[in-house]
Amino acid sequence: MRWLAALLCVPITVLAAPPSAPRSGLEFASADVRALQADDFANPGMLWVDRGAKLWSTPAGAAAQSCAGCHREAPVSMKGVATRYPRFDRESGAVLNLEARINRCRSTRQLADPLGFESDELLALTAYVAHQSRGQVPIPADDAASRAARERGREQYFRRQGQMNLACTHCHDRLAGRRLLAETISEGHGNGYPAYRLEWQGLGSLQRRLRACFTGVRAEAPPFGAPELVELELYLTQRAGPLRIETPAVRR
Repeated sequence: MRWLAALLCVPITVLAAPPSAPRSGLEFASADVRALQADDFANPGMLWVDRGAKLWSTPAGAAAQSCAGCHREAPVSMKGVATRYPRFDRESGAVLNLEARINRCRSTRQLADPLGFESDELLALTAYVAHQSRGQVPIPADDAASRAARERGREQYFRRQGQMNLACTHCHDRLAGRRLLAETISEGHGNGYPAYRLEWQGLGSLQRRLRACFTGVRAEAPPFGAPELVELELYLTQRAGPLRIETPAVRR
């Protein structure tokens, strides 16, 4: 973190302005990471997608109903679904991301217990559903409740936090493309999640990555599923603009 503090001491006047078009984290990755993501046979995240395909057809809960029992073939029924999340859900009265939407279906339709945050089962189903929208551009929800939540997420993005007194914008807007130790700072877009990160040696959600950022600036990380994390996800979806879904992405 001392290196980050040193970087932030550079006068703002010499920092490159963020480009008008957002750049995926893939553009900041090394050639070997880009090659891993491009090859579905080599991409380790595809192991979770394959597991999700099996779970899709497996009956669960007291209703003994599978996802396929209602939604049929995921490549057809789920195509484009991930582009619409996070969004406000009228039934629950809350903004839901894709993981929460899957768990709500489990509890209300399958009469099954929700899957745990960061569990392989929830990551696999989320990756499988999101994978059906790979290559599509997210469409941020535009209802009043979603807009209000997105604005709260935007305020978080620009708010200084933690002992380091830093906001998301300090790294991902002002310093994008600069080196921090062995890493290149990306623009912080979440269009590849759930993603396989080499540092995790596994698949992880965008919330896991966001919580790591909170820890990195020495701020208290909200718990998984907290409204503030979902609202930040919602803002990041709009901020990513025309970037296409890459799930499962590979990152360093």
